[in-house]
Amino acid sequence: MKIAISSAEKDLEGEISEVFGRSPYFLIVTTENGEVKGFEVVENDSVDQAGGAGVAAAKTVVDKGAEAVISGAVGPRAEGVLEQFRVKIFLKKGKIKKAISEVIE
Repeated sequence: MKIAISSAEKDLEGEISEVFGRSPYFLIVTTENGEVKGFEVVENDSVDQAGGAGVAAAKTVVDKGAEAVISGAVGPRAEGVLEQFRVKIFLKKGKIKKAISEVIE
């Protein structure tokens, strides 16, 4: 499974970003058999957009093959795009590693 996590940092040790569309980075985590197999850091090019950042961010993670998103919050327009592509949304706060383990259990 591929999981896109909104993050202010470029590693799995950090905290989940409280926002989706304006999150500086997305960590695209690949899991297999309940374990993290690797991850890719994707810069969110839409972070400074005047409008539509959430929709653009949603398209970015969909293009990366994400099957799930972990974020502190997801706006309604971004949520609509993610639902259209059947991407599961998990609203979580706290440490990235803990959230990943909760989602892949």
